[in-house]
Amino acid sequence: MSEALEAQQKTNPQGDPITSVAAPKSDGKKDPHAEAKRQKVVTPEYMFHEAPRTKEFITGSEAAKEAIRRSNVDLAVAYPITPQSETMQLVGVLYGEGYVKEYYRGEEEVGVMAAIAGGSRSGVRCYTATAGPGTLRGLEGIASWPGHRLPAVAMFTCRVVNAPLAIQPDNIEVSYLLNCGMIVFHAENQQDMFDFTMAGFIISEKNDVTLPVGVCCDGFFVTHARGYVRMQDRGIKLPPREAWRGAVPVLDAENPPARLSRDAPVQKSNFMAYNIHAVWQQEVWAAVERSRKYINQYLGGLLTAENVDGADAIIIASGSAAAQSREAVRLCAEKGIKVGLIKIRSLRPFPTKELRALCGKAKLIVVPEFNYVGWLAKEVATAIYGFSQAKIIGGPRVYGGQSMPVELIVDEVESGVHGKKSTNVAMSSIMGGAVNPEEVAQFMRSI
Repeated sequence: MSEALEAQQKTNPQGDPITSVAAPKSDGKKDPHAEAKRQKVVTPEYMFHEAPRTKEFITGSEAAKEAIRRSNVDLAVAYPITPQSETMQLVGVLYGEGYVKEYYRGEEEVGVMAAIAGGSRSGVRCYTATAGPGTLRGLEGIASWPGHRLPAVAMFTCRVVNAPLAIQPDNIEVSYLLNCGMIVFHAENQQDMFDFTMAGFIISEKNDVTLPVGVCCDGFFVTHARGYVRMQDRGIKLPPREAWRGAVPVLDAENPPARLSRDAPVQKSNFMAYNIHAVWQQEVWAAVERSRKYINQYLGGLLTAENVDGADAIIIASGSAAAQSREAVRLCAEKGIKVGLIKIRSLRPFPTKELRALCGKAKLIVVPEFNYVGWLAKEVATAIYGFSQAKIIGGPRVYGGQSMPVELIVDEVESGVHGKKSTNVAMSSIMGGAVNPEEVAQFMRSI
């Protein structure tokens, strides 16, 4: 009887399984950390450009796990919220296998983001993930990371944040992240999730960047769905973070935490305080811009473009909307309409120069999105204003967890090409062409 009770899983008062911070007991047959100990450090250049890859059919959460396995992560802090809970659970498995040095569950999102800040300040490579309401709850801490120049990678598995409560995909939370001063990527699929996460650590820690990286995806569509991912061998990993080489000193006996507030001239109410803070904001955003060359180096660019030259229309999309747009391009081709596709991979920094070059001769641009406010359409309109005469259709848009029928995108392309009125997009979200100037003004005021 006592043996049966001993075999039962012990839990804490909340019902969570109790795990030990120590390595699992071994009977001498196998070291649970043996495979992790055999990993070899390789250069980022070899990892991203030269290492052979094999293809596996996995979920987005599993893709994030495999990226962490190869990223030499020191600290991961978790707090469950759908749809990212599985991701951090899988990272916990990596901790048990020795691929992540430290791992624990925080009290809530505010505590998690504070812990990530502390870990990064101490000089270690940090990772966390959250979603929807968790993003908003932790946003105060997240928004402070860039100003404190804290390298880290955070995954945002976007979901509904508005009332009534829902857990389904809706990427409106990206609009809250765009102006924090962090680098922001938007993953279309499982491959992007894998690549963006690994490259994010290296880009984040570059001395002339030294900023956090947010890897966003549309929850469930990416996290829980499966796709093919080409991955390097699990026996190699990225070099560790070498904080002693960094642009910002780590916290130690010479740089105690108290100095962060004690020596802060920006807390005074005078011109110098205001000027110091303003200059520092300028430097943060200059660092975002400096990350461009590393995004080009390790990820191959801030966007990808297909069939743009001579196209009747161009679809510009990011995240899951890019996948739907790709199918819309195929259907339009069957109807005799040549449509190009521009997939935005990096939202911060935004590919302004690239869009101006690609859209200079465009006649029609369609921007489908998985949110109500149309944050990507506003970014695109702002970027190409004065550099393109294209009519911009800010939609179609779906939200609240709805999927996007490909036919909605096709309808907007067809109606735009043939000069018909849109049936799915409000006139206030259309710019250019024969649109009423007052409606154009309304569109610009909403940017």
